[in-house]
Amino acid sequence: MKGENMALVTNKVGQLVFQTAPHIQTAHGFTTRPGGISTGHLASLNLGIRRGDNWENVLKNYDILGQALGFDPKKTVLSHQTHSDIIRVVGKENWGAGLYGPELPECDALITNTPGTALAVFSADCTPILLWDKVSGAVGAVHAGWRGTAADIAGKTVRAMAENFGCDPKNICAAVGPNIGQCCFETGEDVPLALKKMYGPEVAIFVRRRDDKYYVNLKSINALSLGRAGVEDIRLSEHCTACMPEYYWSYRRMGDLRGSQGAIIVCKEERL
Repeated sequence: MKGENMALVTNKVGQLVFQTAPHIQTAHGFTTRPGGISTGHLASLNLGIRRGDNWENVLKNYDILGQALGFDPKKTVLSHQTHSDIIRVVGKENWGAGLYGPELPECDALITNTPGTALAVFSADCTPILLWDKVSGAVGAVHAGWRGTAADIAGKTVRAMAENFGCDPKNICAAVGPNIGQCCFETGEDVPLALKKMYGPEVAIFVRRRDDKYYVNLKSINALSLGRAGVEDIRLSEHCTACMPEYYWSYRRMGDLRGSQGAIIVCKEERL
């Protein structure tokens, strides 16, 4: 896989800190905690709409981020995540869903080829993945918890882009964002068994056993999923959400007293 294991770039604009992938040449980013106006355990750039935040704070956080990354919050489509492998094709008719209009039905991945549309997924340990087709301009955003990873949601999203937009997977650039790293993702045997059932014995190199516990590298397994779907240029974040509480909310570390970081990508107006 060309580019696999190359790190993402950390950027700072004012107080905002976010990661980007140099090979994705449309507005995008994986957010961190600093730079917003939310307070308390939601401080400060909470993008989650179900975290109990003041709604005006959430909207202002999107405005701040939109100005920095280059997207219009009113053209943004938010995912309604349930750890499924459901993928939804969205467009102009869905602009504002979850922020300025009704939520979409459940889904854990979004794809579009409608210029101006911004796609958003959320995480607090799960794996966010952004996709950009450098020929057609189509984009995708994926939320892959371990269940979604075990259901091959990353690979299925690539195949959905090919089916719906005619994308050649070789032209798709993928970025796997910050998540809970292998250092901190401790599980029972059920998780590696589910992953092995989907991907076969190749996943064994991404699972480390210590006594009766297992430590799983979800970034690399999602890269495996993308590679099997035909994606060649895959970049991985080096950040672990559980190791960096000053920058990331982590469900494992904080439980429900947390906000949500986001991963956002825009289908740009101009095509190459």
